Amino acid sequence: MRTVSGSTDHVVVVGAGLGGLSAALRLAGAGRRVTVLERSAQPGGRAGLLELDGYRFDTGPTVLTMPSLIADALGCVDEDIDDWLELRPLDPAYRAFFPDGSTLDVIADVDRMADQVRTLCGERDAAGYRRFAAYAERMFRLEHKDFIDRNLDSPLSLLSPSLARLVALGGFRRLAPVVASYVADPRLRRVLSFQSLYAGVTPDRALAIYASIPYLDSIAGVSFPVGGMHAVPRALAGAAVKHGVEVRYDAEVTAVEMRGSRAVAVRTRDGERIAADAVVVNADLPVAWELLGVAPRKLRWSPSCVLLLAGVDARWSKVAHHNLHFGRAWRSTMREIGRGELSSDPSLLVSVPTATDPELAPDGRTILSVVALVPNLDTSIDWRVVGPRFRDEIVARLESFGYVGLGDAIEVERLATPAQWSEQGLAAGSPFSAAHLFRQTGPFRPGNLVGDNVVLAGCGTRPGIGVPMVLMSGRLAAERIVGPTT
Repeated sequence: MRTVSGSTDHVVVVGAGLGGLSAALRLAGAGRRVTVLERSAQPGGRAGLLELDGYRFDTGPTVLTMPSLIADALGCVDEDIDDWLELRPLDPAYRAFFPDGSTLDVIADVDRMADQVRTLCGERDAAGYRRFAAYAERMFRLEHKDFIDRNLDSPLSLLSPSLARLVALGGFRRLAPVVASYVADPRLRRVLSFQSLYAGVTPDRALAIYASIPYLDSIAGVSFPVGGMHAVPRALAGAAVKHGVEVRYDAEVTAVEMRGSRAVAVRTRDGERIAADAVVVNADLPVAWELLGVAPRKLRWSPSCVLLLAGVDARWSKVAHHNLHFGRAWRSTMREIGRGELSSDPSLLVSVPTATDPELAPDGRTILSVVALVPNLDTSIDWRVVGPRFRDEIVARLESFGYVGLGDAIEVERLATPAQWSEQGLAAGSPFSAAHLFRQTGPFRPGNLVGDNVVLAGCGTRPGIGVPMVLMSGRLAAERIVGPTT
């Protein structure tokens, strides 16, 4: 594994997102002096916080898997995760609602989940689910150490006995037909494959290696931190400061000063120059490229989403913390988004964090976080015009799904469309970064080592999108500076 050259005594981390904070903790634990510069007034990056009239909204990811990665980052400075976060396992991890009126609780217990499947889909699919769960776990275990949580210097780095096992396991087949080989019911197939959409690829096109994603949230389990998802970056930043990391907010970096292929300092918007022996850039790829003055790489960006955050004076008894509302059109919906069109029958992910932590809202109130996949900005959609209308369609659709009276019960709300994501510096207005096509996966994804002493972290570099992957990106970035850790 290649590492940065020269002195690494003082490392400047640009961005206090999850990747940057993960790197900062590991660097501090390895004895480096670390300065974190964050353009916002709070940590978190995409995992931000919005407070409105007593409601506390998470503005980014809502699903937390693999909390062991948080514990690992905190452990680098001898901190215990239980001293910083209270995590509550979600049971069910999801509740899936189907157009025919049926529901399925997705439970992170194979025996209980098989019972759920048996009741809805029959004995044959219950047995098939068990086999798929074993397959997905094998896939994850095989990928994790040798392909995901590892710095890859070139495609040749993949050549190992594990690659042969991955091929033998069918990892380079397509996800949808692999899932279909285990279960027949189309409802169950959706539940076990929809996750690839958030990696920017439809199940029909995603590689079967992405069975690791349904393994993490549908089989290994989902947790929720008391205080909301933003509690995670707050904990990481708090531990970092406790152990000597300087974290500065409202400090926007405008350039990384290069001397040849080596970074020597960063410059901030207020004119300050901060010398650095090495730099970690935890920013979306176009922002990172601009800071470094390097030519952008042509990539295919993931679809985007519309996010509706609503504080509501109402409650609904049939919803869980995370709820999947599937439309009737599944494949045609995905094709529409792929063509740059709004879905005529969108499926919605509705998170209700107050189901687990009522303190996030005023007494008796409810928070809804609604995600609808839409095309990114590589289309002609004018979100200034379309956004308000699409918001109304989401609310009407939710009311048809059983959220009766929602429109009249909303007290506060915020809508984020691809236009808003773009204003935050996210490529093509997508919070999901570069799509996980084969040519943008593993060693073919933009590398994390730039020049002699600049390292990237975040979802645009390796290993990719999602909270676990971003936390891993911080560890991989730190290892480029301090060398491999166990």
